[in-house]
Amino acid sequence: MSRPFRAIVLTLLVSACGSSQYSAPRNLDNACSIVKERPAYLSAMERTEQRWGVPVPVQMATIYQESKFIGNARTPHQYVLGVIPMGRQSSAYGYSQALDATWDEYRRETGRRSARRDDIRDATDFIGWYMDESTSRLGISKGDARSQYLAYHEGRTGFSRGSYRKKDWLVRVADEVADRAVDYQIQLITCGKR
Repeated sequence: MSRPFRAIVLTLLVSACGSSQYSAPRNLDNACSIVKERPAYLSAMERTEQRWGVPVPVQMATIYQESKFIGNARTPHQYVLGVIPMGRQSSAYGYSQALDATWDEYRRETGRRSARRDDIRDATDFIGWYMDESTSRLGISKGDARSQYLAYHEGRTGFSRGSYRKKDWLVRVADEVADRAVDYQIQLITCGKR
């Protein structure tokens, strides 16, 4: 086997092995199915709930909405004239879709310098940290998935200004996040995970 051919085969094998951790669980509409398939998700979320007080179903519904549980999710590319790529819509990345600047703030404030957005433990901890700050600064209950999501999406300043009120689509999405959090809560109770 030639050296270039071996290099190509090795590259394909390595990339195939590494990409599976980023795929979404099979049934995203069932919390029990998600945690059965990926028990590390539940343990990460329970640790975050203990540390920051943000309920597991709120975290799950947020991750569902932001990344559909895909660890290396990115925003779509933008194109000039519909064909010339000019970069992504934002720097959002990973399970939590945290922006570069907000992720850097989280790492500074928590001392978690090596935290990665494509690691479920770090992503859930970020969500907990962010929502804990939203509770402190804005008085949003940690169990209020709708308002927490609006503050998460718009930023705390945008939320306090009510910028979401001019975005019917976002209010509808926040309602869906709240409904999903309730569904996940009921499902987790049913399968004995809460």
